[in-house]
Amino acid sequence: MNGEFSGEKMVYLVDRMDCPSCARSLEKGIGQMKDILDVKVNYSTAKMQVTAANEAALLPVENQVEKLGFKAQAVQGNTRTYHVTGMDCGSCAKSIENHLGLQPAVQKVSVSFASGKMKVEHTNSPGEIIKETAKIGFKAELEEAGENPVSGRKDHLWLILSGLLIAAGFAGTYFDIPAAFSILFYAGAMVISGLKPVKAAFYSIKSRSLDMNVLMSAAAIGAALIGEWLEGATVVWLFALGNVLQNKSIEQTRKSIRGLMDLAPPEAWVKIGTEFVKKAAAEAVPGTIILVKPGDKIPLDGEVVKGTSSINQAPITGESIPIDKAAGDSVFAGTINGHGTLEIKVTKHSEDTALAKIIHLVEEAQEQKAPTEAFIDKFAAIYTPIVFVLALLIMVLPPLLSLGTWGEWFYKGLELLVIACPCALVISTPVAIVSAIGNAARNGILIKGGTFLEKAGALTAIAFDKTGTLTEGRPAVTHVKAEEGTQDELLAIAYALEHDSTHPIAKSITEFARQRGAVRFTAENHRNIAGRGVQGEIDGMVYFAGNRALFEGKKVSIEAPDEEGETMIWIGTEEKILGSIAVSDTIRDSAAAAIRALAGKGIRETIMLTGDNEGTAKKIASEAHVTRYFAELLPEDKVTAVQKLQQEGHLTAMVGDGINDAPALAAADIGIAMGGAGTDTAMETADIVLMADNLDKLPHTISLSKKALRIIKQNIWFSILIKAAALALIFPGYLTLWMAVLSDTGAALIVILNALRLLKVKD
Repeated sequence: MNGEFSGEKMVYLVDRMDCPSCARSLEKGIGQMKDILDVKVNYSTAKMQVTAANEAALLPVENQVEKLGFKAQAVQGNTRTYHVTGMDCGSCAKSIENHLGLQPAVQKVSVSFASGKMKVEHTNSPGEIIKETAKIGFKAELEEAGENPVSGRKDHLWLILSGLLIAAGFAGTYFDIPAAFSILFYAGAMVISGLKPVKAAFYSIKSRSLDMNVLMSAAAIGAALIGEWLEGATVVWLFALGNVLQNKSIEQTRKSIRGLMDLAPPEAWVKIGTEFVKKAAAEAVPGTIILVKPGDKIPLDGEVVKGTSSINQAPITGESIPIDKAAGDSVFAGTINGHGTLEIKVTKHSEDTALAKIIHLVEEAQEQKAPTEAFIDKFAAIYTPIVFVLALLIMVLPPLLSLGTWGEWFYKGLELLVIACPCALVISTPVAIVSAIGNAARNGILIKGGTFLEKAGALTAIAFDKTGTLTEGRPAVTHVKAEEGTQDELLAIAYALEHDSTHPIAKSITEFARQRGAVRFTAENHRNIAGRGVQGEIDGMVYFAGNRALFEGKKVSIEAPDEEGETMIWIGTEEKILGSIAVSDTIRDSAAAAIRALAGKGIRETIMLTGDNEGTAKKIASEAHVTRYFAELLPEDKVTAVQKLQQEGHLTAMVGDGINDAPALAAADIGIAMGGAGTDTAMETADIVLMADNLDKLPHTISLSKKALRIIKQNIWFSILIKAAALALIFPGYLTLWMAVLSDTGAALIVILNALRLLKVKD
């Protein structure tokens, strides 16, 4: 399919139109196709614009144009995303890129082995891209066309048949059946299992790629040439079996992300007039009212306008405890409604929800190579051709030098060909990284790439912004002290004076009084005194509530000192002080526990950064159990503090809200934003995002990263040792060809299964 693509619009150049009636015929013929919304044909410019409900609906347009007697041609290239199955290591992705890169209609191609996706900018039809991908042995399908492609039962049946033929040929040697029949069985097995890799090898060589298909095909054909039919058949069968098992295993990692896509229901109960009608969630625009029944998943981000319920936000934020929601509260797509029916006003389109952004960012993260992965890919690109040339030399040089027979050395060369593919080594890192990123996403942690996953495991210091990160970010009453009368009487007076104020401290006092059930008197002649407090008249008596400065010049003096790290609100009259209410920004319940847990994860320094005074900083630092703190900092001073830690030799992370702390987040080796589910800025600015508005998941992030690094190292060393062992066994003659294949495919499978353990890491 060709043309300019914008949304679901495609522009074609149409040939063979000889009159305006041809344009009308085309409009009518194409317009009757399924999911085609609009067709406009301009006879003068010979252009046709087709608007469809989805890109998949545009797939058959060109064929239909041809059936109507015309021909459609591209205006310019389009970038489309395809799902690809059959890739079992990074070299497969490289082979596809090389092959498609040689096609004249392809401007740009990028294949991610980790996510199983391919992005192609091309001027020909998706059908042509799919056909070219199939030539090299892989199955591609347009992402918009629906479900991801999966390998069908047909491949498995051919594999079973191939195995039965090998078994029949092998059994023939024990039942006095002529050798020709056994060879025939082996040859049949080789054709069945080997046709696909040989075909792929042809196109790989054509595109100058040296992948596993080339090496296995050469080994199998070589074995047949020297009469080792059983070996050749076993090689291709084990190779095919290994591919099936590897693909199934790798799919487990990709499902970890696709599971996120299934969180939001595709349909919603949308309010039309006074009725609720079930419609596609994508059709509900911002401002629409939707109904969510108890137990249902919320289809779109929105704000509760009616009803109360508890919402399980674990799919987005990782929080295990449901959160109570009422009118005015925000809710996220993919979360689960508890006991109450809710009416929700939609605030974002389906493609802009927090869940949609998480999926998009996680998919992007999967496609970014970590430093270890990039190094191994470079190593493999050098290693494979060197070993391939070495194999050819071993086949030729020793016999020429009369050091053995041609058959003997040819066989050793074939074994070396099989070992030349570093499949297990190449696959060792990306599968581990994708598994870890998938695990993190399901636990409310967004890691934006393998680079940050690797770095997180090596952190030695973490700096925290105080306000809103270690603390709640809003003042709360810590204690009430009555000098005269009771606490309840003092609270009742404070409640009356502060009730109408919008100041955060006033709000905290009124909320505390309300929760304590304080009686609210009526305050008349209420007046705000800027920078000092408030005054009001209760039962004919004037009362004041505010700081020390408010009582200056009155007939009272405040002797008691302010509590360290707290803001004191004094309540009294012209003649006497009735008492005080202490207010402070309280530490989060999860902060101290999270910081203690980090100490057990190898984090040597935890540092608090704040603009508050020394007294407040010291108090919060003590409660949070951080090892150090820096007080009275301006935003640029936080950057300096982070740089100081780096100069001390620490790999440093900065944790903040992603907005006010942007400079410090950028200066740190890793920027970690908290509360990403509610702020787009946090998602965009940080390297790692904790979707919940607390630090509970930070220790899990460090644990997961350290575990991922351990598994990556295990996989790399295991892959290298298996190759070294196989190489060492070639020359004494202990290694057979089928053992070489088994060592390669077996090692790759073990590496994948080891990496899959990361999907289940809990702490």
